[in-house]
Amino acid sequence: MVKEFKEFIAKGNAIDLAVGVVIGAAFTSIVNTLVNGIIMPIIGLILGGVDFSNMFIVLKDGKAGPPYATLVAATEDGASVLTYGALINAIVTFFIVALVIFLMVKAINRLRRPEAPLAMKDCPYCATPIPDAATRCPACTSQLGAAAS
Repeated sequence: MVKEFKEFIAKGNAIDLAVGVVIGAAFTSIVNTLVNGIIMPIIGLILGGVDFSNMFIVLKDGKAGPPYATLVAATEDGASVLTYGALINAIVTFFIVALVIFLMVKAINRLRRPEAPLAMKDCPYCATPIPDAATRCPACTSQLGAAAS
């Protein structure tokens, strides 16, 4: 079991996953700052000065009671609130993250070298296209040798 665990950890996929999680966590703080500090204020300004982080519905009043000017005031008073503004922020953040990841993958794919097309030939027995290096046809299972060349 220890040997299997060492093999699992030593595989590139596990290490790649770990690196991806760490980078993802760092990337999350950048995106949150971008959304909350730049994009949402611009959207709020376009929509007439709306602050999404302060959008909430009071479900149950607190000790002092409404009206509550801000979400902080409502929660400090002990009111139960439904914070739908936080949901709007989360949805916008999701779409921004998805867009940035899409653009990154697109850029990385452009940097990769295109793979050379695999040289193909036809099986002399069933005429199925197969790679030049094949020694057995996957379709008819015929052994390929000098006759296939």
